[in-house]
Amino acid sequence: MTTQVFGHKSPDTDSTGSPILWAWYLNEIKGETAKPVLLGEPNTEAAFMLERWGLDKPEIISDVAEDAAVVIVDTNNPAELPASINSADIRAIIDHHKLVGGLETKGPIDITVRPLACTATIMMDLIGDDAATMPEAVKGAALTCILSDTLEFRSPTTTDHDRAVAEALAAELGLDIPAYAAEMFAAKSDVSSFSDAELLRMDSKEYAVEGTKFRVSVLETTAPGVVLDRKASLMDSMTTVAAEDGVDQVLLFVVDILNEEATLLVPNDLVKTVAAKSFDAAPTGDTVVLPGVMSRKKQIIPNLKV
Repeated sequence: MTTQVFGHKSPDTDSTGSPILWAWYLNEIKGETAKPVLLGEPNTEAAFMLERWGLDKPEIISDVAEDAAVVIVDTNNPAELPASINSADIRAIIDHHKLVGGLETKGPIDITVRPLACTATIMMDLIGDDAATMPEAVKGAALTCILSDTLEFRSPTTTDHDRAVAEALAAELGLDIPAYAAEMFAAKSDVSSFSDAELLRMDSKEYAVEGTKFRVSVLETTAPGVVLDRKASLMDSMTTVAAEDGVDQVLLFVVDILNEEATLLVPNDLVKTVAAKSFDAAPTGDTVVLPGVMSRKKQIIPNLKV
């Protein structure tokens, strides 16, 4: 049986690259048959990673079969996984997020959850000395994941260990981290071909606060003006996306990677209240700048109040 390795829906770079990394390990080191798969189209930065390193885009699946062997990476949240996940045979979970609960397994499994910025960092630790045989393309994917999740070490989720692993990978690959990260972020910032609805869902997670359901969307970019120029149509589209996705409100944070701040779009009084209670911010128009806010996991989700 082939083990499917996948991350969360709306796959970002880590949820695209880490399945490739772990499937390589299972196939080449552990002697198991495995393949990486995705739960949606990769974002622009993840697509850049695949092209830059000559990696095939993994197959996109919509659900898993009963008793299918799977490894879950970069999430442990059933809301971010296939509808039938609890009927699958979950073999392992490798993640760096808080435990949510709700997953059921058919027996004892390997679970590794560590307080690091990136799943790929955890995997490099687990792979250990066997990484010496890793192809350059897979090392390139691992490096891209770490630089993406840490925003080139700007994110408050970054640990010294994430930095050390990334720097070691870059040295092995002969890459200059600032130059390579600039290429990555340029790819991430090119959102011209995406509709408003696609942008609102591209890097988003569902989260409930005191009974209010949010789709918390983050767009990390070196060109925030390009996104903010579309704020009127984006705010109009929030109503449609919320209705289609069964949530009460879409929250869109446009993260300016270089200036290390986020701009929250404020389409109505509910979001104005969220801004005030969550970030002590007082919007006077349809946007509010949140200095220093870079991380959904560490700074946005834990602070949300209504």
